[in-house]
Amino acid sequence: MHDSPQSVCKNKRAIMKKQCDPLVLTDEDILDAMQAMQGYVDITPGTFKEIYSISYDLALKRIRSLGKAEEIMTAPVHCLNKEMSLTEAASFMAEHGISGAPVVDGKGLVCGVISEKDFLRKMGLPTTAGIMSVVGECLTVNKCLVSGLRGHYVHEIMSQPPISAREETTLAEISQLFTNHSINRIPICNMDGSPLGIITRSDLVSSMCQTV
Repeated sequence: MHDSPQSVCKNKRAIMKKQCDPLVLTDEDILDAMQAMQGYVDITPGTFKEIYSISYDLALKRIRSLGKAEEIMTAPVHCLNKEMSLTEAASFMAEHGISGAPVVDGKGLVCGVISEKDFLRKMGLPTTAGIMSVVGECLTVNKCLVSGLRGHYVHEIMSQPPISAREETTLAEISQLFTNHSINRIPICNMDGSPLGIITRSDLVSSMCQTV
């Protein structure tokens, strides 16, 4: 097919996407693309979309397999000591603007991971509860649920054993760990278990946005 005068005169549309979501093609998009190609294309829009979908998935798998943890991890990583009180831990996390962190033992080796979910679980709330859920619960009981965290320590509520990875772990493997264990962060450690960095789900999504 050759370009028609009408298609040549069409205004170009600028698509600004803040999210790295798979591109959804309409039949009109595909027909316009086929019309813009030089020569004759003997293919239906449905077949084209199927090919595009498969190609997109394969491209993502290829990109993930090429990337390594060391390329996207945040380093150095903020760690908590397992003997810290929950009061100290909460203040530390708030000060650094983080919702979770690796926990290290006396030797500086990662022995667990703590997050907002662990605090919520200790308070007897669903791990999906947001700040307003906490406020609502505190306003409907005689004392604030947060007060029950006093006198307790990080090692009592941290998730263990930690799910960690090495610097050379591929992004495809990192993605699989997130899915298999339903977690939001993975400490990156060296061979002896010392923390080198951390990768969150948002880090992984951002890396996919930059490469797709």
